[in-house]
Amino acid sequence: MDLRDHIRTVPDFPKPGILFYDISTILASADAWKACVAQLKEIIEPIKPDLLIGIESRGFLPAAPLALELGIGFTMVRKKGKLPGQTIGHEYELEYGTDTVEIQADAIEKGQRVVILDDLLATGGTMRAAIDLATKVGADVAACACIIELEGLGGRDEMNAPCHSLVQYEV
Repeated sequence: MDLRDHIRTVPDFPKPGILFYDISTILASADAWKACVAQLKEIIEPIKPDLLIGIESRGFLPAAPLALELGIGFTMVRKKGKLPGQTIGHEYELEYGTDTVEIQADAIEKGQRVVILDDLLATGGTMRAAIDLATKVGADVAACACIIELEGLGGRDEMNAPCHSLVQYEV
């Protein structure tokens, strides 16, 4: 199945000049959603991760069912202050300023092989921050993956782990 047939584009969202690639239309179709998870499984299963990490918030959507399909655990990387208990943070640069992502301190055992997932890879800042955070807490980041990759924005070039995407758009 070509997932492009199930991705809606929304012009001028969240601000003028931005073309938003919306996966809610994949989620709305059971067949498309099953195909999406199956395609991710085909890519991720040979990597043999111990754990999947989803990036807030749309990265949770593919990571959770994929972890279930693979029979492995799932954990979350979220914005600062969104996770209960003790957390470990990582500050990273944005175009204008900084942001912080966090993971629960006990979410990853040192040496665990992980794959990090998000819905979309654009400039790569958040994905790279999640990779750096996972590495900081002792994970072996085997790969990262996303449903949509916006080529031409340099996101893939920012990764220090193999990067996989199901659908690519040139922007």
